[in-house]
Amino acid sequence: MKKQAIVSLLFFAGVLLVNYLANALPINGLNTGEVSALYPNLFVPDGLTFSIWGIIYLLLLAFVVYQLVVAFTGSGQAASRDAITAINPWFWVTCMLNMGWILVWHHLWVAVSLLVMVLFLITLIYIFNRLQPFRQRLKGIAAFCIVVPFVVYLAWICVATVANTTAVLVHKQWQPLGLPESTWSIIMLVIVGLLTAAMILRFRVAAFALVIAWAAWGIYRGQFTADPAIGYAAAAIVLVSILLAVYAFMKPLQVQKLPA
Repeated sequence: MKKQAIVSLLFFAGVLLVNYLANALPINGLNTGEVSALYPNLFVPDGLTFSIWGIIYLLLLAFVVYQLVVAFTGSGQAASRDAITAINPWFWVTCMLNMGWILVWHHLWVAVSLLVMVLFLITLIYIFNRLQPFRQRLKGIAAFCIVVPFVVYLAWICVATVANTTAVLVHKQWQPLGLPESTWSIIMLVIVGLLTAAMILRFRVAAFALVIAWAAWGIYRGQFTADPAIGYAAAAIVLVSILLAVYAFMKPLQVQKLPA
């Protein structure tokens, strides 16, 4: 387990380095926001919303540090060691996909970036499934450091996948079924809302709903002036997501698996 913990630390350090260089160099002469600006659409939240990456990386840091402590001190619950061992190789895959997405996105390979993002999403779903047998056994700090980071990560990548899909549609100048962009944005918000409801009703993961609420609030702030209908739809998703989060806090855990 010590070797696994060190490998996790190195992969996570790689993610932080690549994300730093993406804007510090920047890669291909464009920072991440400038690339996004090349594909304007009505689903993109305002810039502040992307600060959630800071929270995601802090949570992943907690996961990496916690497993280092468990590996080198022998502390922690048996369930903690089992859960970490079960998901570590897949965590490394997410790190590679995270770095890969940054590289292809900055080189304007938009269609390839969507493929990477979908693989990213599938991997996080698999990690979520792998964690399900341990959720009722993990308590306190163990649950916070092992389960919460990947719930938050999964929720945000769900939103990011929709946004990436939208960017591809804008890049290809394709309007499915001939519907206007505003209509598709509202449809996608509804889909995200339904996904959130399904996750809460089946898995009681309040953090998932809170992330979706934050993303929807960002879409409200970013798009209300351009299209009030999208703003109102996003505000409705915020309200629903918060209510679902409250419901998840109040109801007991029911461990199930996502369909893989």
